[in-house]
Amino acid sequence: MRQVKYIKRHRMELDLRHPRPPAELPPGYFWLPWNLNLLDLHAQVLAACFAGETDAEVFPCLATLPGCRDLMAAIAGRPGFCPAATWLVATPDCSVGTVQGLLDESGYGGVQNLGVAAAARGAGLGQALLLKCLEGFAAAGVKRAFLEVTAANAPAVRVYRRLGFRSYKTIYREVAVRPPVPDHVGVGI
Repeated sequence: MRQVKYIKRHRMELDLRHPRPPAELPPGYFWLPWNLNLLDLHAQVLAACFAGETDAEVFPCLATLPGCRDLMAAIAGRPGFCPAATWLVATPDCSVGTVQGLLDESGYGGVQNLGVAAAARGAGLGQALLLKCLEGFAAAGVKRAFLEVTAANAPAVRVYRRLGFRSYKTIYREVAVRPPVPDHVGVGI
């Protein structure tokens, strides 16, 4: 019998007609704007950001590099893809954060897969990525943005609320529970 659990997520929205702080990075980091040649790099950063995270359970494509590549190709190929809202954050040595933007059929901007690698968290990069994405939506004439966030991701929820996002509805995503692997597997007498 298949066991499932439910992950609570919030759909949050923001009116983009209100002022926001500028998207500023701490010293040592810089922006990489969307370029199709960066698709694989976005996928690599996505895989690094979501490895072992709850969101990789909810969206299994985020759990593997091939899944992240497929996801990035699908996002970049959609009619509503918004390059102005799609960014990487990098250092001279590596890329550590990513976000993508999509426009839905109502003309709202959807913040997609905002992630920061675990070693770079706590420096304000997630907030900067979100603000840069929102700047891209505003430049494209979008009046409202939305995102989904796992409710248990308290640091992300705090950042979104601080920037003016409000919960619009609660969603429960069904996730298959993997049975634990016994530690005696493969041991025989």
